[in-house]
Amino acid sequence: MRDAVIVEAVRTPVGKGKASGALHGDHPADLLARTLKALVERAGIDPGQVDDVIGGVVTQVGEQALNITRTAVLAAGFPESVPAMTVDRQCGSSQQALHIAAQGVQSGAYDVAIACGVESMSRVPMGSSVLPESDPFGTMLGERYPDGLVGQGIGAELITARWGFAREELDAYAYESHRRAAEAWKNGEFDREVAWTGQWDETVRPGTSPEVLAGLRPAYYDERTAERFPEIEWKITAGNASPINDGAAAVLVMGADVAERLGLRPRARFHAFAVTGDDPLLMLTAIIPATRKVLGRAGLTLDDIDLFEVNEAFSPVVLAWQRETGADLARVNVRGGAIAIGHPLGASGSRIMTTLLHALEDRGGRFGLQTMCEAGGLANATIVERL
Repeated sequence: MRDAVIVEAVRTPVGKGKASGALHGDHPADLLARTLKALVERAGIDPGQVDDVIGGVVTQVGEQALNITRTAVLAAGFPESVPAMTVDRQCGSSQQALHIAAQGVQSGAYDVAIACGVESMSRVPMGSSVLPESDPFGTMLGERYPDGLVGQGIGAELITARWGFAREELDAYAYESHRRAAEAWKNGEFDREVAWTGQWDETVRPGTSPEVLAGLRPAYYDERTAERFPEIEWKITAGNASPINDGAAAVLVMGADVAERLGLRPRARFHAFAVTGDDPLLMLTAIIPATRKVLGRAGLTLDDIDLFEVNEAFSPVVLAWQRETGADLARVNVRGGAIAIGHPLGASGSRIMTTLLHALEDRGGRFGLQTMCEAGGLANATIVERL
């Protein structure tokens, strides 16, 4: 099969998802457009050579409606002949975009493709695509799950209870995410991947501590849920969960033969893909079977992977994954994760791949594995090989 390779990857700094955030003033289409322009300029490629642009966005309503990826492609000044589509696999939307782009190249359907993502959670609030009084689930799902499903925060509480994590463990993990991200920024480790200069990821807190995190109150407690799930001890807080954010990222994918013809340097090749589902009540555990599945498809073991990126939706998600897989946390999210850097939903899959690529290069690693939990009990997993 034809090799699909990454030639370039860039991202914005991640902004706070509120009106005071650094990226709030950018319309999400403009935010993605600026990122797409930075991508092709860095690569030195004619945007007219791009066969398709696949973008991930979760809340596809308001300013993020009407195929925002196509809007951004035109706003970026790409030729009108360059098509685009917007996909939704919830938090894994732009990781799914990466799969579509790479698999299209492998199959010969594309020579050159861009996978990208954007989310402006300050301008288009999470959940705003669900209209008041509307039911997005229908009758038959309710028949299968008569007690009802729950939100992701409660799913994280259920994971915490099932795996028996102490509050101190959750907060210690969150603190380490901030420590690593702050250290990476201080040492210039994000400089190559960020298309904007002079701005950190806004939700990184260099001055936080386990003691500060321990003082935060549980974020999801309510009486009805407590009655339904008496096993929950209410340990999830704003400190050990990912924040609300704005941001965008983009990755340039092409055939290895095309890169050679264009005189471009392939930086990594896509090695294996997987997507799977798991318990939709716990919701956030599918990264465990997805990791096993992608390793099996790649013919690799956990020890073969030099670096892991596991999206930090909540501390217990990564800790449960680590406990079940046995992965070394020293190789997981080495520059911090979403708890510190932030989680601009539709952008996170391509943001994480951008960070993984640069970390592999800087550390001389060979294989990197990325996986993300997604609403509905889903997860994508991707293995890339640095070249």
